[in-house]
Amino acid sequence: MGQTITTLVPVAVLLATVFWVYRDATLRARRGRPVYFSVGSLEVSRPATWALGCLCLWILVTPLYLTCRRQAG
Repeated sequence: MGQTITTLVPVAVLLATVFWVYRDATLRARRGRPVYFSVGSLEVSRPATWALGCLCLWILVTPLYLTCRRQAG
């Protein structure tokens, strides 16, 4: 039982974060203030891209999203 909870809590946090990022990025895009990041030829501005990035590379993309979100206003 303890091992199951130890596995489910991080997965729940990951999925909740991905859902929140997608929802927040969608609302900001609808208001005309998308959260935007670019470096070289890599450009991230769509909500689905932010959510997928958080799902695959949570430890890197989530802090990046929060930083870009703050700069977007």
